[in-house]
Amino acid sequence: MDQPIWQKRFTKVCFLPMRIVVTTMGFFALVCAFTNRVSIAFVIIELAVPKNRTDSKSSGICPPESDLTKEKMQDRNKQDWSEEHQGFILGSFFIGYLIAHVPGGVLSDKFGSKWVLSISLLLSALCTIFTPVTINLFNQSSLIIIRILMGMAQGPLFPALASLLSHWVPPKERSTLGALCYSGVSVGIVASNLGSGFIIHYFTWALCLIIFGAATFCWMIVFILICASTPDKHLCIRKGEKDYLKKHISMQTESLTIPWHKILFSKALIALAISQIGHDWAFCLIVSYLPKYMADVLQFSILSNGLWTSLPFVALWFSSLICGFLADWLIRTGTMSITVERKVFTFISAFGPGAFMVIASYVECRKSLAVLFFTLSMFMMGPFYAGQKLTPIDMSPTYAGILTAICNGAGAVSGLLCPSIIGIMTPDRTTGQWRYVFWLSFAISVSSAIVFALWGSSDLQAYDPRAQRIRRRTKSHIPLDVFA
Repeated sequence: MDQPIWQKRFTKVCFLPMRIVVTTMGFFALVCAFTNRVSIAFVIIELAVPKNRTDSKSSGICPPESDLTKEKMQDRNKQDWSEEHQGFILGSFFIGYLIAHVPGGVLSDKFGSKWVLSISLLLSALCTIFTPVTINLFNQSSLIIIRILMGMAQGPLFPALASLLSHWVPPKERSTLGALCYSGVSVGIVASNLGSGFIIHYFTWALCLIIFGAATFCWMIVFILICASTPDKHLCIRKGEKDYLKKHISMQTESLTIPWHKILFSKALIALAISQIGHDWAFCLIVSYLPKYMADVLQFSILSNGLWTSLPFVALWFSSLICGFLADWLIRTGTMSITVERKVFTFISAFGPGAFMVIASYVECRKSLAVLFFTLSMFMMGPFYAGQKLTPIDMSPTYAGILTAICNGAGAVSGLLCPSIIGIMTPDRTTGQWRYVFWLSFAISVSSAIVFALWGSSDLQAYDPRAQRIRRRTKSHIPLDVFA
């Protein structure tokens, strides 16, 4: 197929390999998706009536910043939502998210991830842009509905990205480029927290949603123009790079019947899904509730909140990149096998964050120390993106989208339950109540990582067609990891 003139010029101008370009666009896909997803944590602070602390004699309530007092005096259209109701609003995203995961994974593996990813982010952008309209024209139920729709829109996101990386990233570069791509999560949260805090303080909460939605729409246009699901379908890729990728990544061309029974009853996949549930519980806690913790317990102003809640995710981004390079080096030098590296990094990313969150709850109202320990907590979560997150691609490149869909779908259960449970556990929003929340998160994260350490695996699974071809060539037997 001949290249259009603009694509020929792009090929000449672009000095980066196309696998780097595709990975970078995956990075920005996550940046856009998470600005859409988590900005609600700041919007809900602005929409909900603040709890009246003047007559409260309970312990564990910090003195407010002077800016916060001024903010509360401003006349705004506030909603009288209980903590339980706010928790349901925050968790409603995961109702749709849970539903759309497996269909998104199947579509990505069957038809290619380019259009699945593009449509997913387009619908997410529309939901974000129309959120202010629905809130102003209708009631609180409309916010819940649009959050469910946004969850459905973003459900295929991670399965599609896993499928995209499985076709573009060779095994020896998987930890580095995979960590680069998935670090878009932390950068997206930083952009959301900083942007939301600034825009809401100086302008209005509706404007921040419109800006994030518009930026996502711009990303979609660029992605459609310069990316493709596979190297074979990319019109701008250089021949040398295409040959390199063909040599190191076995391409599946024929249509396959998905071995659902073997996949679903795989011990390694079940362990992987359990570890995803544990991680997502802790991650959802920090993403959805750190801004509320800063506002309700530590009593930061909205502008300070945006700044200080960004620091932990800057640390997460930095850590995830370092761990990606470190993981590839450990595997390449033979210091660790892929499976050992994935398990060690996964356990560190569960124990470290849980421990530092618990410590943060004991510093009471020493705000600087609280921010420091939350930052260390997220720094310790960085190894996750070079650990468990890449395991579905290791286990089955052919069905990476489906495996990721199953695991992320299981993790969405945490996102659905966590906000509601936190709302029930923190009716008075005191540090004492939050301490139990952090201990619960620590227990869930560590226990799930232990399950993955005992029964997880990053070995190529026997149900993957590539393993079957290897077995035919070598006449060796790869045991099938399926419960009898």
